[in-house]
Amino acid sequence: MDARLPAGLEVSALIRRTQAEGGFAAVLRKGEPEAGTIIVVLTENGANTRAYERMPELDGSRPWHCFKTQDTENKLEFFEYLDRRGGQDHDLWIVELDIVGGERLIGLTG
Repeated sequence: MDARLPAGLEVSALIRRTQAEGGFAAVLRKGEPEAGTIIVVLTENGANTRAYERMPELDGSRPWHCFKTQDTENKLEFFEYLDRRGGQDHDLWIVELDIVGGERLIGLTG
């Protein structure tokens, strides 16, 4: 049996926790409520923007990995990439958390 939380519930929890800690959170793209993939975009006052996604490992775990960071010289390219990902995967959730040290909210140390 798969012990994964429904994607919509996990996104809601991330948003509530971010807001409770004084940060800002927004759903940039709403995906499949039960089993959609989640991309978490972390930023700190609009800077140091990076994107995380869970990647399956051989042992069955699904840890978060940073797969993209925003280029300060071409900030638009980051969001164009996310738009392309959304066009390829209609189940995809993209949630942005604007809070210092946001990695802790997904179980990582930043």
